[in-house]
Amino acid sequence: MKHRFTIFISMVALLAILLSACGSAATPTPAPTTVPPTAVPTEVPTNTPVPTATVPANPNLILATTTSVNDSGLLDVLIPLFEQQTGFTVQVVAVGSGAAITMGQEGNADVLFVHSPTAEKQFMTDGWGKDRVLVAHNDYIIVGPANDPAGIKGMKPVDAFTAIANASANFVARADKSGTSTKELGFWKSAGIDPATTKPAWYIETGQGMGPSLTIASEKGAYTLSDRGTYLANKANLQLEILVENDPSLLNPYHVMTVNPDKWPKVNYDGAMAFVNFMIGPTAKDVMSTFGVDKFGIPLFYWDGDKTDADLGLK
Repeated sequence: MKHRFTIFISMVALLAILLSACGSAATPTPAPTTVPPTAVPTEVPTNTPVPTATVPANPNLILATTTSVNDSGLLDVLIPLFEQQTGFTVQVVAVGSGAAITMGQEGNADVLFVHSPTAEKQFMTDGWGKDRVLVAHNDYIIVGPANDPAGIKGMKPVDAFTAIANASANFVARADKSGTSTKELGFWKSAGIDPATTKPAWYIETGQGMGPSLTIASEKGAYTLSDRGTYLANKANLQLEILVENDPSLLNPYHVMTVNPDKWPKVNYDGAMAFVNFMIGPTAKDVMSTFGVDKFGIPLFYWDGDKTDADLGLK
């Protein structure tokens, strides 16, 4: 009996040892956890919000501009970028430079983007404008049908206008007090001819912008004066060729002018100055340096935000 009890005790002790060993194997002591230092992420998380411009107190800005700028498509690129960077919302009114300047005189625009130097200077002299800044240039060209009935190809501009009148060849005039219209009338005056007053049958007045006037000239086989940018932007739909170009008298400068808040206290002068600074800044420079190059091999506008009128030989 004693012998059996001894065996039982031995078995219990052995079982206890085995259970202790199994418990130790099932629950090992965890290894210490090493916490790495905080690292700077190599990429910004995709859900990180993109900073946006603070909405101005008065975000609404009225830009009165010439049809040549609008018809070229330049504003379709520039305006969204300006709005994104500044928080302003732009209403573009595309008319001739003369009508745009009248809007400024009447306090119906905040900022003007125009190309009629004589009228611009008068606007500033009369106190309607507060700031006037050179922003870009391109040039004028005389275009016409390929058969060139007046034989003007390669002539100086004034000689070309004289030849058109002598041949009674169709000529399309905008007659809308725009910068282009003013430039055209200046060439007629230099030639000693006044078709705007005498109204010969060959002198066709449209009263419309550059794009529509080019279309009418193409349909009627007529000559017309155009800025190069609008012509190139519409060239695919026109039966017109460049016949006179690259003369110093054909320079076409563009300025931005702010409307004087002393004359019209309700104009958005802060927005107007934001547009001025944008147009002479790096974004506008980058856009203009490439705008049109892919299609035409040259920019439609040359940025002059770092230049003065004197740099372009303007008085």
